[in-house]
Amino acid sequence: MEEKKKSAVSWVLTWAGQKKSSYVWSVILAVINVVFKIVPYFIIADVVRMFLDGDKDLREYMVKALIIAGSFILAELCHSVSTAFSHKATFTVLANIRKSCCDKLARVPLGYVKDTPSGSFKNIMVERIDSIETTLAHVVPEFTSNLLAPIIVIVYFFMVDWRLALFSFIPIVVGFATYMGMMIDFQENYNRTVEKTKALNDAAVEYIDGIEVIKAFGRTESSYAKFTKAAKENADSYINWMKKCSFFQAAMFVITPYTLATVLPIGAHYVSNGSLTTADFVVCIILSLGIVGPLLTIGSYTDDLGKLSTVIGEVTGILEQPELVRPKITKAQPKDNGIKVTDITFGYHDKEILHGVSMDIKAGTVNAIVGPSGSGKSTIAKLIASLWDVNSGSIEIGGVDIKDIALTDFNDRLAYVSQDNYLFNETVRDNIRQGRPDATDTEVEEAARKSGCYDFIMNLENGFDTVVGGACGHLSGGDRQRISIARAMLKDAPIVILDEATAYTDPENEAILQSSIARLVVGKTLIVIAHRLSTIKDADQIFVVNAGNVEAHGTHEELLSKCKLYRDMWQAHISVKDTASDEKEGE
Repeated sequence: MEEKKKSAVSWVLTWAGQKKSSYVWSVILAVINVVFKIVPYFIIADVVRMFLDGDKDLREYMVKALIIAGSFILAELCHSVSTAFSHKATFTVLANIRKSCCDKLARVPLGYVKDTPSGSFKNIMVERIDSIETTLAHVVPEFTSNLLAPIIVIVYFFMVDWRLALFSFIPIVVGFATYMGMMIDFQENYNRTVEKTKALNDAAVEYIDGIEVIKAFGRTESSYAKFTKAAKENADSYINWMKKCSFFQAAMFVITPYTLATVLPIGAHYVSNGSLTTADFVVCIILSLGIVGPLLTIGSYTDDLGKLSTVIGEVTGILEQPELVRPKITKAQPKDNGIKVTDITFGYHDKEILHGVSMDIKAGTVNAIVGPSGSGKSTIAKLIASLWDVNSGSIEIGGVDIKDIALTDFNDRLAYVSQDNYLFNETVRDNIRQGRPDATDTEVEEAARKSGCYDFIMNLENGFDTVVGGACGHLSGGDRQRISIARAMLKDAPIVILDEATAYTDPENEAILQSSIARLVVGKTLIVIAHRLSTIKDADQIFVVNAGNVEAHGTHEELLSKCKLYRDMWQAHISVKDTASDEKEGE
């Protein structure tokens, strides 16, 4: 039986957590606010009757005036406190939404994150979630009060004269019927504008992230044209939607308030034939005016409620993504840090990349994976690092399938350094401390020394307190790699994966980086994805990957004798090194 999807209200209450009571108090106070706002209508009705009956007791009028003033003051006080409660709960909801999204992204396969433009996640988790703050904070108390108030007024209206009460409904019904015309394809049109807004955000992020390439290749005009096109389409979607809505909305705001169009002539007729007193007629006029305002306010919530539904749909689109299959508690502890890959397959978008790959990696050994570009080397590393799940086959650590190891336990066991070494918009010290959050400053600095990056860090403008930023524009690729290795060194995990971790290193610093790596992996199980074969020729075992298959494995000497692909790769590597050496000597 298919599980019923949670409604938007259910999601909001889930995210509200312990703050649900704040929403409850907000509604209670909103109801009390309505009561105090309705009291003046009853008093005014009584005042009208007193006046028409010739009552001239000034003190009585003054008392009623004070009661009306007090009611409005108490109503406003209740409204303020109600809104404060709803805001308190709403900020908890927004915080929990963002936390849920962040937690979810940490548990889903990397492919989902990579396939989704970063601008889309940024748009949802920042702007879109922020956009519902006003809706959640105000719609709960105000929708309650604006719905309850006219109901009470209508009940009283029927008690005064049921005939005029019914006639007052005619413009309201006609006005809201007109409004329904705007609701045709409302959600579809709203979703279209949301998609265009997403496209605009993606184009903006792409333009900013690619500004170096744009400048270098003189593509400013074409790239800017792409951004402006997205901006124009976004604007057009809103304009077309508003054009469609404007007539119906204007008609509603013109027709609905005109309750006097029926109440005045018909009420006057009833007064003339003696079936309605003058006092009740005046009271009916006041009540007919009191119905409309709250109902129009409720109508104005249409956009907000549509926005709320759409945003929650976007958020749940993230939260309902399939996760990596992992238990909360590790089922069995690995006996060692050896890794066994058995007949794994994997693919992107229905295209198989790996075809039955098997590897046996002994604990405490150095293992390299080499092969042509696009052969699947990095994919294997990411699967071992549990960034994706295999389509079939298994990956074991110490005889235990990684799918039976809790993510927290698995992450404690493994350090992963890729060629794309991301540094957060924090200090160098905090970036290294990502490896072990409880590390002292001394331990951080010691890890920097071991990784060979202490000296260059100290030469930065603020040393370890230099904010490097996500783009790290003032750091070289090699510098970022050394900081990433320091981060991995600080973590001190028993399994280390280096995915082309020396890719951006210049020959002068390669020796330093290799020395750092040697210190990092002492006594550990090491997997290296390498493009420079000279760096891995002393590995205990080398796996040659070609077109998603392990073509051969063995030591450097063994592969030179039995694997043509490896031999060709080695000869090409030696030729490049010789050429580079000759060019350097000729300088």
